[in-house]
Amino acid sequence: MQHLQGLRAFVSVAREGSVSRAAERLHLTQPAVSLKLKQLQDDLGLRLFRRKPQGLVLSADGHNLLPVAEKALAGIAAFEQSAQALHSTVRGRLKIGTIVDPEFIRLGSFLHQLVARAPQLETELHQGMSGRVLEQVRNGSLDVGFFLAPPGLGAGQSSPELMYRELTRFDYHVIAPAGWASRVADSRWSSLAGLPWIVTPPDSVHNRLLADAMEPHGLVPNGVAQVDQEACMLDLVRAGVGLSLARDALAMAERQERGLVVVEGVRIPCALSFIWRKDREDELVIAEALEALAGVWLFEALDGADRKNRPISP
Repeated sequence: MQHLQGLRAFVSVAREGSVSRAAERLHLTQPAVSLKLKQLQDDLGLRLFRRKPQGLVLSADGHNLLPVAEKALAGIAAFEQSAQALHSTVRGRLKIGTIVDPEFIRLGSFLHQLVARAPQLETELHQGMSGRVLEQVRNGSLDVGFFLAPPGLGAGQSSPELMYRELTRFDYHVIAPAGWASRVADSRWSSLAGLPWIVTPPDSVHNRLLADAMEPHGLVPNGVAQVDQEACMLDLVRAGVGLSLARDALAMAERQERGLVVVEGVRIPCALSFIWRKDREDELVIAEALEALAGVWLFEALDGADRKNRPISP
């Protein structure tokens, strides 16, 4: 950087052919440009210009050094531009709470978008049940997370400090082991509740949805086994242990591929949402996550409601 001003004076005078025009270009006085040029020549021990009636012309040494000087100035300009860009680059670590399977929440596409937008941002994934993700986002141990709840509810009225974006809506079905069609022919909750059920912990959306469906009738499921992973739940249904809830795509696939029974006429609506703390919405890492999410999910309106940035209160 020692000769930066001298290099600029040298290149400008070479391009303009005069000190006066170079001074205008550089927004300096003529004496200042002449001084910078003299200092550069003295430091190099070379004469870069020859004076002629029509103005200054490059000497042989000047001709040789001009392309190198222009390249040096271009490199310095690129360096300064890159340094300036770093001021707006998002850095840090984003802790993301994930649920169910990666394909369903489009995790790979989401991370791809995030890395493309903010390559300096590190991500840290924490898999768990949606209720646990909710609690961790609320207490700050996670920055953002995916969450399952009835449509329009988001994280619920008990979590007013959280915001959410509803990504998609779908249905849960009641599935039963192969050969149980006659046992689940009566699809009323009063009949289904007494059959064996594979239940889940309170943090699971299955637990919450099933309670919402049965409690208004004063019912509780006849739990015979408790699991905390969807894969285990499906294995137990396949083994003939009892009933369970399954997302519509999984339920249809299990019926077609393994002969499991899908109880007719029973659907429990659900929504996949993305949640974060309201008081952190302006943080760059959160903003980048939301923008990356928008590149993966199309926030079409459902039932005429704008789901793109709806607050917690339904």
